Amino acid sequence: MQHTMKGLTAATLVAVMSLAGTAQAQTAEDVKIGFAGPMTGAQAHYGKDFQNGITLAVEEENATKPVIGGKPVRFVLDSADDQADPRTGTTVAQKLVDDGIKGMLGHFNSGTTIPASRIYANAGIPEIAMATAPEYTQQGFKTTFRMMTSDTQQGSVAGTFAVKSLGMKKIAIVDDRTAYGQGLADQFEKAAKASGATIIAREYTNDKAVDFKAILTKLKSANPDLIYYGGADSQAGPMVKQMKTLGMKSPLMAGEMVKTDTFLKIAGDSANGTVASLAGLPLDEMPGGKDYVAKYKKRFNEDVQTYSPYAYDGAMALFNAMKKANSTDPAKYLPMLAQTSMPAVTSKDLAYDSKGDLKNGGITLYKVVDGKWTTLQSVGGK
Repeated sequence: MQHTMKGLTAATLVAVMSLAGTAQAQTAEDVKIGFAGPMTGAQAHYGKDFQNGITLAVEEENATKPVIGGKPVRFVLDSADDQADPRTGTTVAQKLVDDGIKGMLGHFNSGTTIPASRIYANAGIPEIAMATAPEYTQQGFKTTFRMMTSDTQQGSVAGTFAVKSLGMKKIAIVDDRTAYGQGLADQFEKAAKASGATIIAREYTNDKAVDFKAILTKLKSANPDLIYYGGADSQAGPMVKQMKTLGMKSPLMAGEMVKTDTFLKIAGDSANGTVASLAGLPLDEMPGGKDYVAKYKKRFNEDVQTYSPYAYDGAMALFNAMKKANSTDPAKYLPMLAQTSMPAVTSKDLAYDSKGDLKNGGITLYKVVDGKWTTLQSVGGK
């Protein structure tokens, strides 16, 4: 009889604990986290890559059953498509603020991020964006933070590398007039000139164009050693194909939006010889790269592309700040976010300076050889 009572007591205890666990799961408070990027159109692959990293971080954090402010919480992603359009971006930003988000992961494009950042700043909501244009963190807002190194550093490294390592002396520059494309091209031009190159032409297009024959025909007569393009892969792919069709010998160089598998698919054999810069270390050299690749492959059944590791780190920085502050109130965890210093996938020490720029950002240069991106050189970063 005593043995039976002990058994019943144990069973009852297990049942009570089970019910308590269920109750805890049922009473977890939803904490909305905003996300916005180009989810449709020619840049949708960037948006999906970006979103996957954040999704992985959200699922991983929720699996730990976080407790903040004495209450179990569950992070919920409130996602929006900004279509890589500045006007849509501000509309999306206001909607997310009205939805009651506690933090913002996005936007992707500098052109959408910069105008949207004022809306988040006015609402006191911290924003960690993929945007690389220098202007994003130079507006005086306390709420702006980056996921990647800014174009100031990337353009400077690329411009110096083009001249001193590749030996390019006569350079033509084309940009798509977006905040990202123009800003990156401007920084590249400054560094290239400072290293001794001559900029023999500066041409402009837009982020929807696919026909560059008029621009390229003009540049061909100038016979540049290199053509630098500030813009996305959906323009760089057709551009480099048309360069080959016109018989141009100049290689193409660009920023991280061209260092993609999509560029390789669009450009085909014409991609060979293209050089691109990308913030951070190569994936296999990132401190947490190996583990990240394994869990990303398991979750999405595809290879890691370009942006997801940086998005993952940005999301984790946001969650860590909330846990350190023991609050999901933006006003309370913002100081903790600014003081971030943590080991991450992309860096041994992910930390921000006073403007929200990454302290330990590096740049890697890549070249297309036999249809594949191969590493040339890494500068800085740890």
